[in-house]
Amino acid sequence: MSNLKDKTIVITGAAMGPGLAPAYECAAKEANLALIDFNETSLEKTKNSH
Repeated sequence: MSNLKDKTIVITGAAMGPGLAPAYECAAKEANLALIDFNETSLEKTKNSH
């Protein structure tokens, strides 16, 4: 993934597992993220960790 700045990306299952790594990678590349997960507590931790 390259040049994601100002792109909007929706990631489901973003709190853990296979959705977590892409969430971190896209955030590092300055993408706008819409993170979705059924586990609200873990999702909050993901959002606040980077």
